[in-house]
Amino acid sequence: MTRFNARALAYLVPTFLLGFVWHLVLFEQYYEALAIYRSNIIIPFGFLSMLIQAIVFALIYERTFAQREGAFLSRALGYAALGATLSWSFTTLAVAAKNVMASVPDYLVIETGFTIVQWIMVGPLTALAFRQPMRREGQARTAG
Repeated sequence: MTRFNARALAYLVPTFLLGFVWHLVLFEQYYEALAIYRSNIIIPFGFLSMLIQAIVFALIYERTFAQREGAFLSRALGYAALGATLSWSFTTLAVAAKNVMASVPDYLVIETGFTIVQWIMVGPLTALAFRQPMRREGQARTAG
């Protein structure tokens, strides 16, 4: 497994696990009451969507946050804020705008909660995955 693939897993694993538990276990009845999802959810489509997101978000972190000066926490929080805002715009607002559901406000509440919990996990895990290994004292730096 390449280092980049391992870094993409920092998004994919917690997002898939949380998504499955949140939508299909913890809040299954809440979503049933919203009448927004089909009765036979196609889990592989959801997984593929998350895999694509994982690659894109890993690229965003690598190009925007990985080399940024500052503490681990500031990079993690900045990335989480950006990621949560983007995710919320295309997984919450856009869905609420297009899909038929019993209550748009109830959907916005539950999906906003999901997005917050998701990025509380994904932000620090991604920053950790991109953390450069510490050099040992006396270890020579190499060019390139």
